[in-house]
Amino acid sequence: MVKIGDIELGDFPVLLAPMEDVSDPPFRRLCKEQGADLMYTEFISADGLVHEAVKSFKKLEIFDYERPIGIQYFGGQLDSMIEAAEIIEEKNPDLIDINFGCPVAKVACRMAGAGLLRDIPLMVKLTEAVVKSTKKPVTVKTRLGWDNSSINIVEVAERLQDVGISALTIHGRTRVQMYKGEADWSWIARVKENPRLHIPVFGNGDIDSPQRAKEYKERFGTDGIMIGRASIGYPWIFKEIKHYLSTGELLPTPTVAERVRAARQHLLDSLDWKGTKLGVLEMRRHYAPYFRDLPNIKPYRMRLVTEMEPEVLHQVLDEIETEYSGMELAV
Repeated sequence: MVKIGDIELGDFPVLLAPMEDVSDPPFRRLCKEQGADLMYTEFISADGLVHEAVKSFKKLEIFDYERPIGIQYFGGQLDSMIEAAEIIEEKNPDLIDINFGCPVAKVACRMAGAGLLRDIPLMVKLTEAVVKSTKKPVTVKTRLGWDNSSINIVEVAERLQDVGISALTIHGRTRVQMYKGEADWSWIARVKENPRLHIPVFGNGDIDSPQRAKEYKERFGTDGIMIGRASIGYPWIFKEIKHYLSTGELLPTPTVAERVRAARQHLLDSLDWKGTKLGVLEMRRHYAPYFRDLPNIKPYRMRLVTEMEPEVLHQVLDEIETEYSGMELAV
């Protein structure tokens, strides 16, 4: 049984990655329904919380049906990280996760996210302060290192464990790689094999199918896996992976009707949580993944990403279901 603090996650949990502008409550609801064992919010700026930014506070909203859920945040200043942790704890998440992995320049180049991989003592100092400032389990998500010449994840894992983190998720790329190239899970395996390490270690990067999930589980020995980009437009991946790991059998690919149903629910929840205008606009990034590989889908997709009226969007979804009824989609 994998545990983070007192949170029991099963024998080999499958986690939803925190993804900016993706893993909001409407998307998390779909992933939870499809079997995600642990989910995280979009990452939140510590400075935004300290300065009471409306957008940052909106991201703190979590719901009981999502549990267990972690709130993830990032920052590089000691005072703001401590104060933000106190604000987060008031929202009563199951855990608090610190992002030391975001490679985006506006974060990493301001000594936050993956930028802290260039200053490990500061990373450790910030983490220790957060652990001491909250009663919630604290976890960390990070990368292998800043670049190939500074991969230091084995040392980093030890030092973070020593200051009290309860679990570690490792994306198998360096900051310089961004999301390019292949994730190197051999380093994740080295962390897991370290006899000094006793906290759960989760692997992240490139898992896009049940078969690969099984392969990586057996090859690299992590305590669980985290799914990011492969879940966008395909929340069924959680259920499919867990079914394959337990039975060795692949579930049928979701039908067009099931895809339409998920997209419609996603839209309805986005409208409810964000309001009509923002709900419509921010759904646009999701339609293409839901309906990828459908032949001649472009005219429908263009309408989905240009129409502003929810009624019209529902009509387009109805048309897609009718047009492609009975057709199976490839993963």
